[in-house]
Parts: sequence; structure tokens; C-alpha cells
Amino acid sequence: MNVRQVVVGKIEKTKVGRRLIREQQFRVIFSASVGLLINILYAFYHGMLGLINQSLWFVAMGAYYVVLGAMRFSAVLCEWRGRSAYSEDAEYFVVKLCGGMLILMGFLLTSLVYISLAQNIAVKHDEIVMITIATYSFYKITAAVIRAIKQRRNNAPLLIAIRTIGYAEVAASLLTLQRSMLVSFGSMDAADMAMMNRLTGMAVCLFIWLLGIFTMRKGSKRRKKRNGTV
Repeated sequence: MNVRQVVVGKIEKTKVGRRLIREQQFRVIFSASVGLLINILYAFYHGMLGLINQSLWFVAMGAYYVVLGAMRFSAVLCEWRGRSAYSEDAEYFVVKLCGGMLILMGFLLTSLVYISLAQNIAVKHDEIVMITIATYSFYKITAAVIRAIKQRRNNAPLLIAIRTIGYAEVAASLLTLQRSMLVSFGSMDAADMAMMNRLTGMAVCLFIWLLGIFTMRKGSKRRKKRNGTV
């Protein structure tokens, strides 16, 4: 018996561990729960900085993480309520709710892009920190792609919602990463950097808006189809 089998055997002895190994949806929900905790911490951190420094930028960032956390919270709460007779209807509602929140997130990101360009806000990091942030960002991209491929045939409503939340978060992370990398490593002048950040910001916001509209429509269509009212 190899090390992997030993570890898996020990994990399966617990109720949570057994569900993590055997149930794909539970793994996704568990991951969303961890992401929710991180979103709450980030929202609190940026909110406090906004109040202390009276900075509209940090307040907007706090609002962004609040919306992100609210989407994950709705998905996690829906799962925790259990597989009752009304749970599937609740899951379709969560899909549409997340779609609406993604549209709101697009407006929040538009505000962040405007504020950052108007006030020339960009976080500069040293080389090691910047490489670490870039590595983590590309890890999130890779994880999102792998998750999309593995779950492409699983159309459970909650999985649809959580996947779209992940796509939106990755897109927003890329925007932040680009701004920091241009400041930390770039040799472009201020005008060129502003133009590149403006174009990328527009692309990311448009992507998130379209993602929100697509998610709302998908949730509505699937529910209508299920009720035989297509």
C-alpha cells in the first residue's frame, strides 16, 4: 500500500473526508466555503483601510469582495439546507441570483478601473512578491480551466453558479495582476500603461457582464425546461 492509499484511507474514515473523496459537488461546495472565508477577510480588510484612510478605492474593493462573498454564501447556504423537495428550485434561484450579482460586480469593477486610472493607483511589489502573486494567479486560471473540463457534463445548478463565480474572480485577478506587473516590471510610459489598463479593464468588465447575463438566462431556461414551459 503506497502513501496515497494510506492518506486516502485515513481521510475516508471521517464523514467529511468520505464526502470529499466520493462526491464531486461536495468538493466544489467545500472549495467555495474556503473561498467565502477568504472573501470575508478581504472585504473586512479593505473596508477598514477605506474607513481609516478615507479612500474610495479601498471602499470599492471592499464592496467588490462583499458581492463575491455574497455569491459564494448563497451557493454554500443552498447546499447546507439539504436535498429537500424544494432544494432544486432554490438552486435555480441561486443561479439567477449569481447572474444578477455578476452584473453588479461588473459595475463595481468599472468603478475600480475608473478610480485607479483617475488617481493613478497601482500597487508596486518587489520581484519575489510579484512572481509569487503571478504564480498564484496562473494557478487559479489553470484550476478554473481544469474544473471546467472535468465538470463540462455536470449541469447541476450549484456547480454552474460556482463555476461562473470562479471565472469572474479569475478575470478580475488578471486585471489586478496586469496593473501591478506594469508598475513593477514594465518599461512603458504612463500614457501607454493607462491605455493598456483601460482596454484590459473594459474587456474584463464586458466579460463579467456577459457572464452574468448568460448565467441568468441559463438558470431561467433550465428552470422553464424542467417545468415544461419552454
